Amino acid sequence: MRTPLRLAVLFVAAVAAVPVVARAESPDKAADAPAAIRHPFLCADYSAAKVYRVDADGKIVWDYPAAQCQDVWLLASGNVLLSHDRGAKEVTPDKKVVWEYRSPDGSEVHTCQPLPDGGVLLCEGGTSRLVEVGRDGKVRKEVRIETKTQGAHGQFRVARKLADGHYLVTFSGENLVRELDADGKAVRTIPVPGNPYAALRLPGGNTLIACGDGHKLIEVDPQDKVVWKIEENDLPGNPLRFVAGIQRLPNGNTVVCNWGGHGFLGKQPLIFEVTPDKKVVWQVEDHKQFKAISGVQVLDVKGDVTKGEVLR
Repeated sequence: MRTPLRLAVLFVAAVAAVPVVARAESPDKAADAPAAIRHPFLCADYSAAKVYRVDADGKIVWDYPAAQCQDVWLLASGNVLLSHDRGAKEVTPDKKVVWEYRSPDGSEVHTCQPLPDGGVLLCEGGTSRLVEVGRDGKVRKEVRIETKTQGAHGQFRVARKLADGHYLVTFSGENLVRELDADGKAVRTIPVPGNPYAALRLPGGNTLIACGDGHKLIEVDPQDKVVWKIEENDLPGNPLRFVAGIQRLPNGNTVVCNWGGHGFLGKQPLIFEVTPDKKVVWQVEDHKQFKAISGVQVLDVKGDVTKGEVLR
C-alpha cells in the first residue's frame, strides 16, 4: 500500500517532469507563472497604433503613440527608433523627439533601420524608393526601386541594408524578395509563397523570410533552396496567420510576430519563440494589453543594432 507521503512524493516528481512554456500574460499571471524562458521586449502594436516596451514579467513599462507602426529598435542610448505611416522618429525615454523624418505626401513607410553612422534607412511606398536620412533629417542618398505594384500600401514592407552595402527589400505586392546593389540594380530575386513582410540575411548566408498571408516562415540558402520552414499548422496552438516581424536569436531560435489583424484578433498568441526543431518555448498571449503586434525586438540579446548584430 502507498502511504499518503509516498503518493505526495510521486505527484511532485510527476509535475516536475512536465516542460514549461513561458507565456507573457497579464502582469499578475506572469508573476505567478513558473517561466522557463522570459524575455523583455520592444514591440510595434500596429492595431493599437502604439509602441510598447515590456519587461520580462509581461508588464508594459513604456509606451508611445505611432500610427501604423511596423518597425522598432532600442538604441544603445536608450532611445527608441520607430517607423510610422509617414516616416520615422527617434524618441527618448521621457518621450522627447530628438530626430524625425517625414515622407512625401501620398507615401507610406513601414520600415526603418539604424545605420552605423547615425543615419536611418527607410523604404517608401508610393515614391518607390529607399532613402538614407542623416541626423539633420535630410535625405543624403536615394535609391529608386522598380515595382509593378500600384498603390503605396501594397508595394513594400521591411527593408534592410546589408554589410556589403546591398539592400534586402520585400516586394509585398509581387510575392518576392529582391537583393539590390548600392545603386538599386537587382542582383538576386527570391520568389516567396505569399506576400513577404520581412527578410533577414543570416550570418551563414541564408535568408529568413516571413511570408505574410502565405502563412509560412521559410529559410533559403544562397541558391534559393528552402532549407527550413514552418508551415501554417506545424505548431499546435500557434497556427500561422499573417507572419510579420521576425528575429533570429543567438541560440538559433526564431521569434515570430503572428499578426492577427486579418480576422484573428484575440484568438491566439501574438508572438512566439520557436526552436529549430519546431518547439514553442516562449509566447506572448496577452490580449488585454495588446491587439496585434507586427514588429518585435527581444531585448536580452546583446549586440550593436546599427551593425547588424541583432538579427531582426
